[in-house]
Amino acid sequence: MKVISVNFLSISGKESRAHSATFAPMQLHGHNFIGYRTSAQADLGAATRLAKSAFPLYSALHPEQKAAFLEAIAEEIMLLGDALIERCVNESGLPTARITCERGRTCGQLKLFAHHLREGSWVEARIDTALPERSPVPRPDIRRMLIPIGPVAVFGASNFPLAFSTAGGDTASALAAGCPVIVKAHPSHTGTHEMIATAVIKAALRTRMPEGVFSALYLPNEEAIALVQDPAIQAVAFTGSRRVGLTLLKAARERAQPIPVFAEMSAVNPLVILEGALRDQADTIARGLASSVTLGVGQFCTNPGLVLLVDSPSVSPFLHAFATQLSAVASGTMLNQGIHQSYREGIKALLASNGVTEIARGISAASRQATVAHAAAGGDEPSQGQPFAFTVGGEQFLSDKQLSEEVFGPSTLVVRCASESQLLQVLQSLEGQLTATVHATDADGLLLGPVASILVQKAGRVIYGGYPTGVEVSDAMQHGGPFPSTSDPRTTSVGTAAILRFVRPVAYQDFPPALLPDELKNENPFGIMRLVNGALTREKI
Repeated sequence: MKVISVNFLSISGKESRAHSATFAPMQLHGHNFIGYRTSAQADLGAATRLAKSAFPLYSALHPEQKAAFLEAIAEEIMLLGDALIERCVNESGLPTARITCERGRTCGQLKLFAHHLREGSWVEARIDTALPERSPVPRPDIRRMLIPIGPVAVFGASNFPLAFSTAGGDTASALAAGCPVIVKAHPSHTGTHEMIATAVIKAALRTRMPEGVFSALYLPNEEAIALVQDPAIQAVAFTGSRRVGLTLLKAARERAQPIPVFAEMSAVNPLVILEGALRDQADTIARGLASSVTLGVGQFCTNPGLVLLVDSPSVSPFLHAFATQLSAVASGTMLNQGIHQSYREGIKALLASNGVTEIARGISAASRQATVAHAAAGGDEPSQGQPFAFTVGGEQFLSDKQLSEEVFGPSTLVVRCASESQLLQVLQSLEGQLTATVHATDADGLLLGPVASILVQKAGRVIYGGYPTGVEVSDAMQHGGPFPSTSDPRTTSVGTAAILRFVRPVAYQDFPPALLPDELKNENPFGIMRLVNGALTREKI
């Protein structure tokens, strides 16, 4: 096994020489095995010290300089070429087409934030000019805007080795906000992390960024708390399980100076099908639902793990069509053995639950034969996620809280409610979600209103007539919802509004014009949209 003697990477381009343990990726689907040394505490301390010293320099840079840095990262990622795709496919088990698409998304969101910086209005400048003649009390000159919060710790996600990891949306939005970033590599794709981290460092050197603007750490999970609790870190971004997310949240709150943790955790993303849609669109919805449930072997945070409908004569034909579609989907390789094991345990729990009936499972003769042959040879079972679909009655669902918990993988549970009122009751019982979806027609008007009203309260993104998988990276996207889908329902981890996680407001009162940030000066040199004395304008004062 080749050992890469890089414990942490930073803009200095120097390797840490601290002695530490060696570990291999959690699962490697190819044949080129690479191990990495876990970062020693000395490396963690060096990374946070660098980030702290870089913060005042980086945050003060002109928006054009930060935008150029983000664009340079995208360019350096593309220059990695096929070697990055191959490395990522080997480590994640995801297909080449998926990783190629994800690379495009990763570079696209970096460029989107660069554009966002150049436009500049995201700082939400508000200016109330002085009213010295106001009676009985004169009004002072008050000018408010958003400023960067400080160094940010980013935890790479398992299911998006590019778009939600080393140079993904969390890193892009934090850097755009003016915050140095320290990334903790996910152990499932350490080789991919090292390649991307090197690309970011090259971009930083090209664009003359301050040392410490970006660092990459190989930390074992049990040492991740030390990163969250380091006094230099001012915010944390995480995508993963509820258990780990809550652990990080607890650690951040117990600091002498508590800091925000923006954790995306678990969701079952309910999809409601009303009677009109069941009757008129059964085959279309069955195809779309089966595709959404099994997309990426079900390893999307927006996977529709719960389907809700009211029992009627239309239900059985729909379930038959859906089961037929799902049964034709082949098993797929899951991201790592841990995720695969958790998925198997979740399926076993559903199969053992009272009132739960299996209606379909995906079949892959090739995977099944390979599994049998491998097991006969004494090997471990490949991490193949087999699609499943189940049904349960509404009353049973309401009586068993575990049925509403996420099973991360290509499965879904169909809840057959006895009445419209029970459907609303089931919806009200659900926890906060990333997404919620409804399929309906004009004939469903009386029920659609109450259903939509509940869904809006339960989820951050509500979809009509579609499917939750596939998250557009755009200005208007909301990817975050009420707890426990995320730790802060006011934020998003996708889209340009993600930048708002890593800033805080400051008001300057009666400041000399020369000391004001350019965004708040009378001349408005960047030409940004500002709220001046209650009116939005790009004009000078």
